[in-house]
Amino acid sequence: MQNQAENIILKKTIEFSLNVIEYVELLEEKKKYVIAKQLLRSATSIGASVHEAQNAESKADFIHKFKIAAKEAEETQYWLTLCQEAKTYPSCDDLMYLLHEIDKIITKIISTSKTKELSN
Repeated sequence: MQNQAENIILKKTIEFSLNVIEYVELLEEKKKYVIAKQLLRSATSIGASVHEAQNAESKADFIHKFKIAAKEAEETQYWLTLCQEAKTYPSCDDLMYLLHEIDKIITKIISTSKTKELSN
């Protein structure tokens, strides 16, 4: 397994999770507890699934864990969209940008892994 500094998706998901934690703290200060809780769970689950994939038992398991990360990214996008659209919520544009980067990387990893799986 590569260490975190060398593995871009591990690094980006940690950075994203830490940024989400800070944003959730802002939401909680504004008493937006329901959205804060949902966002925190889905956003940090992306990184948890990516980290789990690093010790996958097989290529299929690796792909499966990344697909779970992709689903969590979709859910996170939903919660962030609600935050963007809500007039009384702080801006989360930077989080949306980071999430988009992560989603592109996850999609590429899944695609590349499937291609390699088929060629074996």
